[in-house]
Amino acid sequence: MSDDEARGGDSQARQSQTTAPVRVRERGDGESTSADADLTDPALYLNRELSELAFHERVLHEAVDDRNPLFERVKFLSILTSNLDEFFMKRVGGLKQQMAAGVSELSPDGRTPSRQWSLVLDRARDLLDRQSACFHDLVRPALADAGIEIVGYDDLAPDERAALRDYFEASVLPTLTPLTFDPAHPFPFISNLSLSLAVRTTEGDDEPTKFSRVKVPGNRPRLVNVDERVGDADGATVADASTTESAGSAAPVRFVPLVAVIERNIDLLFPNVDVVDTSAFRVTRNAEVRRNEEVAEGLIATIEDVLRQRRFATVVRLEVQSGTPEAVRDLLAEQLDVDDPEVFERDLPLDYGALTSLFDLDRPELEVEPWTPQPHPRFAGRSADDPESVFAEIARKDVLVHHPYHSFTGTVGTFLAAAAADPDVLAIKATIYRTAPDSEVIETLIEAAKNGKQVAVMVELKARFDEENNLRWVRRLEEEGIHVAYGTIGLKTHSKTALVVREEDDEVRLYSHVATGNYHSQTAKLYTDLGLFTTDPDIGHDLVRLFNFFTGHSRQETYRKLLVAPTNLREEMTRLVRREADHARAGRDARIVAKMNSLEDPAMVRELYEASMAGVDIDLVVRGICRLRPGIEGLSENVSVSSVVGRFLEHSRIFYFENGGEPDYYVGSADWMTRNLDRRVEAVAPVEDPEHRAELDAVLDALLSDNRRRWVMDADGRYQQLRPTDDAQEVEAHTVLMNRALAETHRSKNGDHES
Repeated sequence: MSDDEARGGDSQARQSQTTAPVRVRERGDGESTSADADLTDPALYLNRELSELAFHERVLHEAVDDRNPLFERVKFLSILTSNLDEFFMKRVGGLKQQMAAGVSELSPDGRTPSRQWSLVLDRARDLLDRQSACFHDLVRPALADAGIEIVGYDDLAPDERAALRDYFEASVLPTLTPLTFDPAHPFPFISNLSLSLAVRTTEGDDEPTKFSRVKVPGNRPRLVNVDERVGDADGATVADASTTESAGSAAPVRFVPLVAVIERNIDLLFPNVDVVDTSAFRVTRNAEVRRNEEVAEGLIATIEDVLRQRRFATVVRLEVQSGTPEAVRDLLAEQLDVDDPEVFERDLPLDYGALTSLFDLDRPELEVEPWTPQPHPRFAGRSADDPESVFAEIARKDVLVHHPYHSFTGTVGTFLAAAAADPDVLAIKATIYRTAPDSEVIETLIEAAKNGKQVAVMVELKARFDEENNLRWVRRLEEEGIHVAYGTIGLKTHSKTALVVREEDDEVRLYSHVATGNYHSQTAKLYTDLGLFTTDPDIGHDLVRLFNFFTGHSRQETYRKLLVAPTNLREEMTRLVRREADHARAGRDARIVAKMNSLEDPAMVRELYEASMAGVDIDLVVRGICRLRPGIEGLSENVSVSSVVGRFLEHSRIFYFENGGEPDYYVGSADWMTRNLDRRVEAVAPVEDPEHRAELDAVLDALLSDNRRRWVMDADGRYQQLRPTDDAQEVEAHTVLMNRALAETHRSKNGDHES
């Protein structure tokens, strides 16, 4: 979710204007603080790593909460596994690197890397234990009640075990490769996030034991359908569990974990020796592998080298099955070079991602009601077959789209496809940070090049965990003769922008798209993101300058309307916050509403503290990390911090400044994190149309009115989920916005929408 932070940046923006003492509560971890503190006091800043883990706790709550459909709870168990894997690879890996390098610099909250590492491992251990308890005590019994049983191998009848043994011998055994560790064989390489079995064998009671590693294959179903295998063994025709029904209701189905099938038939893999014991384990490796870009032979070679090094990077977590013999645990810890706090003993399963195969079952009553992104009224009925109508509609008036409430394919996809097909389009330029493996956007850009357009694409090769996917697309684009820029030395390109250059009536018009989300058709169905289509010449010329920076030798320092990092974004956001403080001191209306993924930058936190002390009302909707402590008397009692966690991932960034009754609105790619403000190329655009501003108001109002999915933070960094009182109507932001999109579609079909 994040890169290792730096603490550089604009010193003027970081300088506090106020040093008056304020009253501060005790720190939430029990460490006492002075009753008086200034804005440089570390006690005023929450820890970045612990704040992220607090977000993961909110994710876990969605699995615990029985108000959610059962498959939705299973989904969040899987999401938590993925989130924590990434957290360990990136954040814990970064802390471990700092410790190895002897870094003694304190975090903004006053902790050393070693202290943070220790606190993080303790908090993560508790979170993983709670995940296991959630599955075994709540979700697994609920699945059984719904006719979906995950059973143990010993729970099966003899004929069922025999059928699974036949399945193992025929379909699993050939894929397994036992790797033995002894004087003739080195300790086997354990790949990142792989699930393995540690197997100890001996040739007799008086003979020594040997250790072997068996990797659980990722290309075999992690949950084995028992009834399906028994039916196959009997020669019966057994319908797939996803379609089996009985008397109008789903037939019961039983699954056994693949690891149990391997474990209980391991003698076939180790014939004529005694199997002493088996234990499942899983390894997480550091992803913080870097090279100096200034001396690298080329960015592609650098990324390829990083990917190679990442395979062999330091282990930052070892998960072992509960009851693993001490000798096996010690051997793994010694050979993988992990310290005792990095060993996590857990009940199986170790990877809850395997549970997502249950979604193949046809059980709609266990799922959330499906959502189909709606056609945007301004794009409805328009397609690449009639590009003139697409561009005429955008030229008539700016268009604001909101995914996944509006269709990505029917808006962004239509815009780019129209540009690729339109004979009047001269050039298309786009930035790609993350995109789908089968990207329709990339294919459209390739088609545009084949149609004779000038196409330039900025592909960020350093997008974490998308490097291989992006490398593949770079090679494909270059094969098609498309101009490709790979990135910028020292910066990541995180902006979400596209530019279409079109010849119209003896002039050239620029069509711009500035968004909060990636050009990724799949995540656009799951993430909430905003996109602005405009022919505003100022924004268009700003994008021209930005793309010239990507592909040429330029150092653009001024922009007409866009806020661009690292050029002017920090300066302008700081100015806007300080302007609200000035309004408040003068007795004018002053309010800030800022929605983002993370608020990590200490300088921005200080600016918000100062604005609050000046009397500015501040509502922050921050999905994940937040360093700011709200509700401190004399400092931040005017600040509220909310987090909404639900069926969609809140990913859009919206910034509202009251400005004494003449408000400013912005949307764009940047969070208020040091990396976004100082070390990434970001683009944030003003939203000026009154109707679009009203739409942003509706989005913010829905989020701030939510009493079902919204969490509110207190000064200690603790979150409390809101619940409607007995006489209050439940308000769920995502439902409100889905209904709003449906109503908009209905009005459009009936001719009530503006034409």
